[in-house]
Amino acid sequence: MADSAFFCTLSHEGVLAVRGADAGKFLQGQLTCNINYLSETQASLGARCTQKGRMQSSFRIVLEGDGVLLAMAGALLEPQLADLKKYAVFSKSKLTDESASWVRFGLDHGDAALSSLGLELPAETDSVARHEGLIAIRVSPNRAELWVPADQADTVKGKLCAQLTEAELNQWLLGQIRAGIGQVMPSTRELFIPQMLNLQAVGGVSFKKGCYTGQEIVARMQYLGKLKRRLYRVKLDAAELPEPGTALFAPSHGSSIGEVVLAARTEKNIELLAVLQAEAAEAGDLHLGSAEGPALHLLDLPYELDRDREIQR
Repeated sequence: MADSAFFCTLSHEGVLAVRGADAGKFLQGQLTCNINYLSETQASLGARCTQKGRMQSSFRIVLEGDGVLLAMAGALLEPQLADLKKYAVFSKSKLTDESASWVRFGLDHGDAALSSLGLELPAETDSVARHEGLIAIRVSPNRAELWVPADQADTVKGKLCAQLTEAELNQWLLGQIRAGIGQVMPSTRELFIPQMLNLQAVGGVSFKKGCYTGQEIVARMQYLGKLKRRLYRVKLDAAELPEPGTALFAPSHGSSIGEVVLAARTEKNIELLAVLQAEAAEAGDLHLGSAEGPALHLLDLPYELDRDREIQR
């Protein structure tokens, strides 16, 4: 099912807008990604960290109008907005919740539908195409987000329905898991540093941009190579979908060796992304919830970690 063409509404996320003359300058000192890399044809993943390098949120960011839009887990938007406003008081930038202004769709194998809307989206990840207020972003091979102004949403959805099957959000999240793109949820807020979610491997961390909140910790972890936990994709034979933050165990360890990041159902089982101790993951005896819980089995990710390549961003 996940391999057939479909679309769904990305109802689980909200949109935070930062607009104004100083929007880019302000965010450059707050986020892991390099704002200078954004353009009319280029978006990015990114995160905002605490001083200790722990991720408060992760997001996809794109230029729009006189500023930028950040799509993140809906429940994180209000606390991030409140916290960012504390630092923006002396900046010529305005921060608002624009969730109601946009309807966002996820399209899998939907390039023909995008073309019918006047959007010729390149195949390269993070590419952006625009047409008459619509924004399309390539998020991974054969997958794209379509950002639609709310007043056009019904018309655009009707056109998508004419060409694609409408699916549940689970199918989109399954594609995200298979693309190896982790995400901070309310239950995992301030639990991970960016490298634990492999964010540096998918373009969400810049090591050349200079200072930002948490940068010292993130850079030290990259250059000294002391990361003991990272993101893995695993399969779970269980009936119940585990929530983000659910602890993972190995019989050889006395305490938790990781946490669930994101999970979705397949036709036969459950696939999930999890942050795991590398030592425990390599040993392979992994369990959900307790050392006697359902077994987890490692699956491949579509990319490899390459420190030398990652630090060139």
